[in-house]
Amino acid sequence: MWSTGPNIADGDVIIVWLTRDLIQPLTVEAGKDFNSRFGNYKHDDFIGTPYGSKVGARSGRGFIHLLRPTPELWTMALPHRTQILYHADISFITSWLNIKKGSKVIEAGTGSGSFSHSVIRSIGSTGHLWSYEFHEARETKAREEFARHGFSDIVTLTHRNVCKDGFTVADTVDALFLDIPAPWDAIEHAKLALRKDCITRICCFSPCIEQVLRTVTALNEHGFTDITMYETLQRPHDVARIPAPKSIAATTEKLKIAEVKREERRLQQIADNENRRQPKPKSPNKRKRADEEDDEGQEDGGKKAKTHKAEDTAELMLNGGEQTNEGSVSVSRVIPEVRGHTSYLTFATLMPIPPVRGPPAAEATPAETPDGGNAQTASGS
Repeated sequence: MWSTGPNIADGDVIIVWLTRDLIQPLTVEAGKDFNSRFGNYKHDDFIGTPYGSKVGARSGRGFIHLLRPTPELWTMALPHRTQILYHADISFITSWLNIKKGSKVIEAGTGSGSFSHSVIRSIGSTGHLWSYEFHEARETKAREEFARHGFSDIVTLTHRNVCKDGFTVADTVDALFLDIPAPWDAIEHAKLALRKDCITRICCFSPCIEQVLRTVTALNEHGFTDITMYETLQRPHDVARIPAPKSIAATTEKLKIAEVKREERRLQQIADNENRRQPKPKSPNKRKRADEEDDEGQEDGGKKAKTHKAEDTAELMLNGGEQTNEGSVSVSRVIPEVRGHTSYLTFATLMPIPPVRGPPAAEATPAETPDGGNAQTASGS
């Protein structure tokens, strides 16, 4: 298993947390360097450091966190060789298949090993995982990772096309997971691998609904029951506390005051316009000039009215959104982008085969004596 010691040691696999979206695994080796956009770091400085420590760069700018590997962190940091399962699907599959300590599980489609690491933690050292991968290069990489992480005793990894050649065990496993392009071709072999003395379960991971339909048909043909399909979706929320807004009564009162001020300004503008229209004895040239000024004044008055209205609107928005220091409220914001991809999970149950009972034994009849009577057991007097 991964290191369980409190401090990082030479040869340990660790998780380097750079940012929320930038996480990567690292094997600590004395004498080597780790370079990132957050600075340069010596592996020697990592050795002896407690897990979870914040380590600063040698330049004094930037820092990283050194974390102990877990299946969740490994899923976020692993090198992708295929599309992988994320936490929403993994937790649901593990729960529905009833994978627990001591369980024996088959996984067809090792891929990048995301699901494998979660299963290994669930079954513990008393359980066992048989993993099958038909792509030889991916099988080799996965084997190296399992050995480096210390899982060789818990995992049996095989390069094999299970759709054609089936599985290497029979009547052995408690749960079976298929993440392959044509799971319906492996259903017959899966039934042979599942135990027959207890309830066992199977899950098929398919990205297309057409694959689900063919898989369901195969499950029905081979005697599986409780066939159900699920799609898991994840919506994380970012929750924060903000100062509580003003009450509705206080906001309504401010609206009324602002409306009264607006009406007073409107009446004042009407009165000013009426005063400008009153006739005054002037020469013709002056009369013409006065009319032009009146027109300009009316235009200015209209502009001022619009300006006051805009100011009132801004004031209303400001007052309506004003916050108070009395108390606070919790608000949440949905994170728009979530790691994962559309998939369908098809589950089914295989019931145990009842034991075959023979015909009831015939009741023995008492032995008869030669003279036709029943034999009696002699007893001394």
